[in-house]
Amino acid sequence: MNVRDPTVERDYIPIADHAIIGNLRTAALISLDGSVESYCIPNFDSPSVFARILDKYKGGHFSITPTVPFATKQNYLPNSNILQTKFLNDGGVVNVTDFLPRHGNGDSSAPPLFWLIRRIEVIRGVAALRMECAPAFNYARDKHTTEFLPDDSVEHCHQKKVRFKSPNLELDLRYVSEATLDNVPTPEVNIDYLDLSTKGHLGPAVCCNLSLIEGQRVTFILRICPEKTGVPEARPTQELADRLGIPLEILIAGASKMRPQDDPLLTAGFLEHLFHLTNDYWNNWIRKSTYDGSWKEAVNRSALALKLLIYEPTGAVVASPTFSLPEYIGGTRNWDYRASWIRDSSFTLYALIRLGFTQEANAYLEFIFDRLRDKNPDGSLQIMYTIHGGKDLSEIELPHLDGHKGSKPVRIGNGAANHIQLDIYGELMDCIYLGQKFGRPLGYDTWVLVRDLVDYVVDHCREPDLSIWEVRGKDRHFTYSKIMLWVAIDRGIRIVEKRSLPCPQRLAWYAARDTLYEEIMTKAWNPTLKIFGQSYEETGVLDSAVLIMPLVFFMAPSDPRFVSTLKQILKSPERGGLTSNNLVYRYDVTKTDDGVGGKEGTFCLCTLWCVEALTRAGEYERPLLTRAIAMFEDFLLYSNHVGLCTEEVSDAGDALGNAVQGFTYLFFAWLFVYRHVTLISAAYNLSRTLTRLKY
Repeated sequence: MNVRDPTVERDYIPIADHAIIGNLRTAALISLDGSVESYCIPNFDSPSVFARILDKYKGGHFSITPTVPFATKQNYLPNSNILQTKFLNDGGVVNVTDFLPRHGNGDSSAPPLFWLIRRIEVIRGVAALRMECAPAFNYARDKHTTEFLPDDSVEHCHQKKVRFKSPNLELDLRYVSEATLDNVPTPEVNIDYLDLSTKGHLGPAVCCNLSLIEGQRVTFILRICPEKTGVPEARPTQELADRLGIPLEILIAGASKMRPQDDPLLTAGFLEHLFHLTNDYWNNWIRKSTYDGSWKEAVNRSALALKLLIYEPTGAVVASPTFSLPEYIGGTRNWDYRASWIRDSSFTLYALIRLGFTQEANAYLEFIFDRLRDKNPDGSLQIMYTIHGGKDLSEIELPHLDGHKGSKPVRIGNGAANHIQLDIYGELMDCIYLGQKFGRPLGYDTWVLVRDLVDYVVDHCREPDLSIWEVRGKDRHFTYSKIMLWVAIDRGIRIVEKRSLPCPQRLAWYAARDTLYEEIMTKAWNPTLKIFGQSYEETGVLDSAVLIMPLVFFMAPSDPRFVSTLKQILKSPERGGLTSNNLVYRYDVTKTDDGVGGKEGTFCLCTLWCVEALTRAGEYERPLLTRAIAMFEDFLLYSNHVGLCTEEVSDAGDALGNAVQGFTYLFFAWLFVYRHVTLISAAYNLSRTLTRLKY
């Protein structure tokens, strides 16, 4: 249990001490002490409004915190992405519930509500809390004004709302106060200005001191101001109800129908309705999972985290909802992952398909097929696109922001967008293959697009690139890329054979696939060290990316060459390996120049790839299966308090990198993708293997 003292100046909260909420358009990070630390609105890639995780003074925040020392706990509601933060001390217990609302069935014709809802309720005793809402628009670059206005959206009472107005975005902060127990008065809420200009803020914030008792509830709602507001006649009052001779409840119901859909009448009942709709949405979605193996709770939490990465309007999958969190505290490896990487997205959909979520796969493939219709002039694809399908991801630095714990520079956009990373074609073709196998079969016109893509791979599979780790040095013949190019051709051939689709270049595909295989076995293999090297140029450098070999069916897991490489990776860095405390590094940054510099922690993605490789090899060598179980169980210990993972883990066990990454769960930056994706895959295969072998 975390104990915090609000009288001590607040420093940066560790990356791992955060949870995430979302609505399939954007996401918010909520710290363990009840502060919204990162929030871009209305979309994942919109400029931030709150970014205190990147600058503790002027990044912007929306905090709800006790004014006396307290212990804190945080959890998600079961099978949901609704978050609860509890503050506890001898005087009382407070529950803060945070969510971004969703329609219950996910396909309602009503427009989405770009609301951030924060509900405060005293469960026991009394509580003194402070709310601060301090937006910092456009990555803390834009000035804003703050004013109090009459709130005509709140039922039959005279209260004011706060409007924050910047050049390109207007937000308002409203509230509903209520008593949930008999004989308990409705709490008073008095919001006032808060001047944070001495800390670098470019406009006034607001604050409110609350003194609540058991049975009292206050809900704050921060939203984008609607373009149209309700007409005055749509604001019910008791006086108007008496004059018309009808009950107030009926007048409220009628008035609600007169208001715009994105500006409904704000009542306690409506907020409760939104809460249940949102919770039902997440509950109903996770129930569709077909997974029934071991570690089900961890797998479900990973799936829910991955779902938060999907941008519903286009079907794109964002690599992470966060930007510029450091891979190493104080280091320079701070990237913006709020775009749709073909690689990360393909891994994410691979994991979701395994769990039975084919609708998401179909939506993403439509997004990709649109990109195939708009290929680059040379027939290639970009390695990433905006979540809207755009190609411009210009990278800029924000020197006015301090960076998390001083980790500079803070970057937005991504300069790697124009990198040549040929491995993406393998991940994409594997995703297309599985998508048409378990989801919607390819139509002829779509097949022609896919066929042209494989033809492009055949023509360019001998070229060097920058590969999966997006190195910023010279192009090389990376082993991982060559493996995935082989996968691209192989999956194209499989589709042709299983669907009997026309393929004029069939023989050229077979020849290219076989030639590439032989080339990898010859040029990537180091006969002295008995390992597959990172690249043809550096066969003496280990890279855990080669663990992918048996996972994509390039090589049998029992092949002596692969087993020898696997066992070398399992050694500690001091003994020439890449494994420390049962966690795996990508590669040794001291032995190869990746053009970035600085240190980094172990990579969750690589650890879970290692678990899966051990699992597959363990079918033939049982000690390796025992190691797989131990490594996976250890890995789960590095998930944070709500079961989420970050991109990396430091030598001391601290979380590093962007939150909830798709790679790992296949949850928290690259939430986020790599770790949750591979967690699902590793758990799936490990559980299946243990069952089959009755281990």
